[in-house]
Amino acid sequence: MSKRIITFSEATKEAMIEEMRADPNVFVFGEDIAKQGGIFGQFTGLKEEFGNRVKDTPISETALVGAGVGAALAGSKPVIDLHFADFIGITMDEILNQM
Repeated sequence: MSKRIITFSEATKEAMIEEMRADPNVFVFGEDIAKQGGIFGQFTGLKEEFGNRVKDTPISETALVGAGVGAALAGSKPVIDLHFADFIGITMDEILNQM
């Protein structure tokens, strides 16, 4: 079997497509996801295929993670995209206390 070499962004996109095709409860949202395809282009083209399951959000990491936690508790399967890992610290209340 030949080995395939792809970027992390490409692998992320392939995994999202696979999961979103398999399960209508999976959705993705974050800043610049629908309009721009994500900060690294890792979600380019998803809006065209999956429509409302790919959403842009305001710039508020706390709101993003809080909404993701709430959606998961309600039975959905959210994928939340934060621009950079550096922003995870401000979401700790949602992660530690709400999740």
